Amino acid sequence: MTMRAVLAVVPVAEIEKAVQWYEGFFGRAADTRPMDSLAEWHLSELGVVQVFEDPGRAGRTAVNLTVDDLDATLSTLSGQGIASSDAQVVSGGRQRLAVVQDPDGNQLGLIESLTT
Repeated sequence: MTMRAVLAVVPVAEIEKAVQWYEGFFGRAADTRPMDSLAEWHLSELGVVQVFEDPGRAGRTAVNLTVDDLDATLSTLSGQGIASSDAQVVSGGRQRLAVVQDPDGNQLGLIESLTT
């Protein structure tokens, strides 16, 4: 079996409210809105975040995203009014991690590699 891409699905209670928040988080509008209850951000050729209206499952998802510079990312998010946990060193000193929660409580982990 060959996998070609990852689509992370983040269930939210209200799609339009969530789209506004995720536009601030990603720093841009959704790349596509394939249906009224779904918005997609294409982060790379093989990685997509889908925000999907599903009130019964909202707030129960965790997605980890890698970033080049965690401090710069957290500063940008702070400027958008998006708070995060304090960055901590994890994975035996190989990574730094900070967590952001969307308005529904879904957790978005931001990970920076400390190794080259």
